[in-house]
Amino acid sequence: MITRRFLVTTGAAAMGTMALPRLGHADSLPATEGPRSIGSATAPVTVEEFFSLTCTHCAHFSMTTMPDVMEKLVKPGKLRIVYHDFPLDAVALEAAMVARYLPTTQYYPFITALFASQDTWAFAPGVNYTDELWKMAALAGMGRDVFDKAVADSALKNWIQTQQVADEKMYNIEATPSFLIKGKTQAGDMEYSDFVSAIGLAG
Repeated sequence: MITRRFLVTTGAAAMGTMALPRLGHADSLPATEGPRSIGSATAPVTVEEFFSLTCTHCAHFSMTTMPDVMEKLVKPGKLRIVYHDFPLDAVALEAAMVARYLPTTQYYPFITALFASQDTWAFAPGVNYTDELWKMAALAGMGRDVFDKAVADSALKNWIQTQQVADEKMYNIEATPSFLIKGKTQAGDMEYSDFVSAIGLAG
């Protein structure tokens, strides 16, 4: 079930005719633009997730379903998840940029922490979301110089938006979270039992 329809961000919409295909070799990309994933590269099943860090349904999936997915499927080597940034607004875009400036091993823990504290940094009335993101990044061990570089990285911003447009067209993404499972796109926050059924694994 589609649980969150999105409005394409202004920047991404403006770049609609400029969408570029993903580069074929990860080692040809800057570190900040490389793939982000969890799980073994040899896992029998790979799922691709399209998410926005300001999507409440993405946060619910992260907090309620992903703990079981991690323990029962990812850690035992049954499942690999590849993450695609699909920011719904400028706040999510900046958060995605900051996340990509962390070491790849810290990426999943950081986005999990952002989802768990979404009400604090993204939606609290009157807060400066950049200041709140800095507090989260500092807790993850990021220096202020790296943080400032992350939020000012126009090349990374353009890359994320370009990939978002390309993903939207290629995979018909109409909501977040969406999942590419066995070549088909499935939209909506899922409970663990529904997720396991969708990917065809026992767990």
